Amino acid sequence: MNGSAILLHLAGAVALLLWATRMVRTGVERAYGERMRQSLRGVLHNPILAVLWGLMLSIALQSSTAVSLLVGSFVGSGIVSGIAGLMAVRGAEVGSALVVKILSFDLTLLVPLCLVAGTVIFMSTERSNWRQMGRILVGIGLLILSLEMTGQATEPLRESELLPVIVGYLDTDPVTAFLLAAVMTWLFHSSIAAVLLLVTFAARGLIQPELGIVMIFGVNLGSSFIAPLLTRNAAPQTRIVPMGNLLMRGAGSVVILVLYLTFKPSMAFLGSTPADQVINGHILFNIIILLAGVPLSALVLKVTKAFVALNVPAEQPRPLDHEELSALDESVLDTPSLALANATRETVGVCETIEIMLRRIIDLYENPEQERIDELSALDDKVDRKHAAIKLYLAKLTTKSLSDFEVARAQELLGACVKLEQVGDIIVRNMLALVQKKMDRKLKFTDEGWLELSNFHAKVLTNARMAFNVLVSRDRETAHQLVLEKDHLRDLEKQSSSRHFSRLREGTTRSLETSSIHLDTIRDLKQINSLLAAMAYPVLEEQGLLNTTRLRALHS
Repeated sequence: MNGSAILLHLAGAVALLLWATRMVRTGVERAYGERMRQSLRGVLHNPILAVLWGLMLSIALQSSTAVSLLVGSFVGSGIVSGIAGLMAVRGAEVGSALVVKILSFDLTLLVPLCLVAGTVIFMSTERSNWRQMGRILVGIGLLILSLEMTGQATEPLRESELLPVIVGYLDTDPVTAFLLAAVMTWLFHSSIAAVLLLVTFAARGLIQPELGIVMIFGVNLGSSFIAPLLTRNAAPQTRIVPMGNLLMRGAGSVVILVLYLTFKPSMAFLGSTPADQVINGHILFNIIILLAGVPLSALVLKVTKAFVALNVPAEQPRPLDHEELSALDESVLDTPSLALANATRETVGVCETIEIMLRRIIDLYENPEQERIDELSALDDKVDRKHAAIKLYLAKLTTKSLSDFEVARAQELLGACVKLEQVGDIIVRNMLALVQKKMDRKLKFTDEGWLELSNFHAKVLTNARMAFNVLVSRDRETAHQLVLEKDHLRDLEKQSSSRHFSRLREGTTRSLETSSIHLDTIRDLKQINSLLAAMAYPVLEEQGLLNTTRLRALHS
């Protein structure tokens, strides 16, 4: 096999590895994303729990960068402290290293099992969570398959005449090897993929463990740059955790490289094979950075905040105060297709505002602050203004000559706006009142009660996003799934109420104190979900999939 063919096969294997890793991550995020975010918010107040949860989340998502971005957004929103955020990312880096260890075992038999099981699950159900589980299994199967392909692609390199020359040069120039690994990792946007490639090279005898360890340090440097670059345009507070991780892990990789080259310790203690030595060296590096990060986290946070502050403009506008733009161009009312497109754009803007309100309300239950309550109320005023403007615009449009479809679409958009305005009212008039009551009386939910509320809210938020997608795409399968989820949410409400009354019978003091708030919140969230699910009815009715009393089965 010539060099070009080898590189092509290797590139294909790496591409499959990156794609499979993404499949697993997106599957986990879609199925359990909101639930993980809610539980993560609950543990980040404890640095030790933050480390453990960051580790587990990184294993589930197959990416420490995803955890860094998620935790960074929490710090930016003021939900958790910067130190807890840094500790969570430290745990995530260790978790990412453990993923490589897990994938280094012989998992060949799992390839057909995961592919068959994942495909069957995905194609045999319409339930969103189950379909994502199928996606995750297929991703795991492809991930393991990509490792086998990488091994097969690198096998001919043993006979290459050029590779020993390149490796020989890198052996004599560790700085170049270090930087090369950093650049490779940044291009991959995945430390797992980069380390697995090095492990494959070491297992095939293409590189020595000493060179592999040097390049592992480079992998960690390159990986620490990914999140800061992805958040370079984000709010200053959101950039604190990614930048702090760069300072800890990036600077740590340089310091440990210097120490390694100075003392040249034996690698025998890391394992009996070159592959084990590379993997265990990667794990050990991240454990060292974790242990060093515990006492240094306060200093790192202080330095990071000072650095981020240097890049903040003199006048930083508040996101809620930005100028409102309108897509409702009255000059195109004589062209119904353009006018309906404009009304759709404006309605999507209302959807985005409602999603922000729905996301923020659950945070206020946990951390009620008067300033943030006032900001949320201001968003409802924005929804009311846009709702009135869209209603007036559509009223003017319906005086024109419209086709049957255009009349139906205008009514659909108007109905959606009415429902969105009602959702905003529920959040502000009902749920914010409950937040205020909880804050004034200094009440606190039980751990079980808060977990139920968080999970119920996460489900409603997921359904809200589905409803907003239906409004734009008018996809019948998504609309069908949205109405099915409404029935599922009704079952969740019954289960939650049953567990709540069980706690009341046991006489739990905190359950008694927060009983009305808990039940009223569940009721409000269910009402919001019903309003949003109703946005799917026009699509289903148009497709003949909606009876007057129940949903018909969906046939392809």
